[in-house]
Amino acid sequence: MTMPHHALEITLTRPLTPAELHTAACVLPLAANHDATRLMTLVRARTSHRAAHRLRHRLSARLPVDVITTHYPDADGQVLLNVAFPPALHAVIRHSAGQTGQSPERFLQLAVHRALARHTSDEADRLDRAVRELLAHTTSVHLLTAVGRALSRHPGASQP
Repeated sequence: MTMPHHALEITLTRPLTPAELHTAACVLPLAANHDATRLMTLVRARTSHRAAHRLRHRLSARLPVDVITTHYPDADGQVLLNVAFPPALHAVIRHSAGQTGQSPERFLQLAVHRALARHTSDEADRLDRAVRELLAHTTSVHLLTAVGRALSRHPGASQP
């Protein structure tokens, strides 16, 4: 059975110097973004969890690794997030998770999901308020026309 490769993205705490990037690329093939704050690589491992662990083990002593994520979502649409917390923060997380009867991983997973849901809700509320404010001074037809014009002028704008 062949072992799969997992595409992983590394977010760094600061940009790398060319020498640091060269040294790290000797250990593992890496592709850097334009300012060397994010790297991509492929890691052979049975699971994405194992691949992220292996990557952190191989590079954390050489690079200022902040976060490692899987580049592609898994079959459930989930992206693995691998973060190394300082020991004091890790102890707080373990304690809080223990109080809720959860593993630290599950505790953090639920906290991140709640934060993302809260962010999505807050953004929807902010947009609703902005649209209501605009509609107080114009008609919905004029507003839709203006939105259409704005979107057609900015085709590269991010889409949800």
